[in-house]
Amino acid sequence: MNDKKTPEDAPEARRKMVKPPTGGNLSGRNKGHTAVKTAKQRTESSAKWLERQLNDPFVARAKAEGWRSRAAFKLTEIDDRFKLLHRGVRVVDLGCAPGGWVQVAKKRGAAHVVGVDLLPVDPVPGAEIIQADFTDPEVGPRLMEMLGGKPDLVLSDLAHNTVGHKQTDHLKIVGLIEMAVDFAILNLKPGGTFVAKAFQGGETHAVLDILKRNFTEVKHIKPKASRQGSSETFIVAMGFKG
Repeated sequence: MNDKKTPEDAPEARRKMVKPPTGGNLSGRNKGHTAVKTAKQRTESSAKWLERQLNDPFVARAKAEGWRSRAAFKLTEIDDRFKLLHRGVRVVDLGCAPGGWVQVAKKRGAAHVVGVDLLPVDPVPGAEIIQADFTDPEVGPRLMEMLGGKPDLVLSDLAHNTVGHKQTDHLKIVGLIEMAVDFAILNLKPGGTFVAKAFQGGETHAVLDILKRNFTEVKHIKPKASRQGSSETFIVAMGFKG
């Protein structure tokens, strides 16, 4: 198992990370469609991904506003709706590369933020991030030690790289969601919240049943920053019963 990003985010996460720009705006940008020529050495899939990136308004906004990835807008929309982040909260971010969610958590007032990912992540001021495999039994306790107290919010952007075999991919996705749920139930502060990436039809009834038994409210949301063609969705479980 690993905690790499989905195909939607993976190319962005794998590229060499750079520090976010300090400014910039969208004025003067070409608002029309940008065509991409396919070089001989470039595969058709990578050319399509690059063209999609160049024409994605959320990618442009992320660059202009200093976010490390378009995924930052997913969390901001979730937080705008459910009011999860505020001054003083403790946050754990599972599968945090390239750091966009960590940036959002700190900007919105989180007092302590720790994150983990298999991929290297450039430092985010005020946060602690480790490069490790979340499925390693030693990593969970290490994150809690770093946090210095029970988290108010556990975020999970964990997902496997798909292998193209539907049943295998489904089992791997569900397995990671289950592990993130276990971590949240073991460590969350009473009243806390768990947010996890899932996929339409990708989470089992058993996972939802566990969440409904342990949280007072369980919602699904598909942020606008999630591409229309993606089956990606997010589970928001609020009011941890402890």
